[in-house]
Amino acid sequence: MRAHRITEWTLEPPYARRLRQLNRTPGGTYETCKKGIEDRDPAICVNVILGLIKVTCYLLDQQLRRLEEDFLREGGLREHGSCSARRSRQTAESPVTSPCRPFCPSDR
Repeated sequence: MRAHRITEWTLEPPYARRLRQLNRTPGGTYETCKKGIEDRDPAICVNVILGLIKVTCYLLDQQLRRLEEDFLREGGLREHGSCSARRSRQTAESPVTSPCRPFCPSDR
């Protein structure tokens, strides 16, 4: 953007408002923003991609915040026990065949 002296959109331009509407589209795909990403005007392409990057960063921040809250609320690995210990308890209580190995009658 700097090399080509393209300015970042503020919140007022119609294109920016349209991009915000598209970002709120449930089940959005590449096709949702394809017209803006593939536009002939480099200013539109860059700003659409920048808007998508900002939305992605926001969503990742929300996910990390939620994972941190869950980790603090439910405890870490030590509180839950290790996976191998949990698997050992489950196998001792009810033997289940491995999903990687077919069931063998001798396992009973």
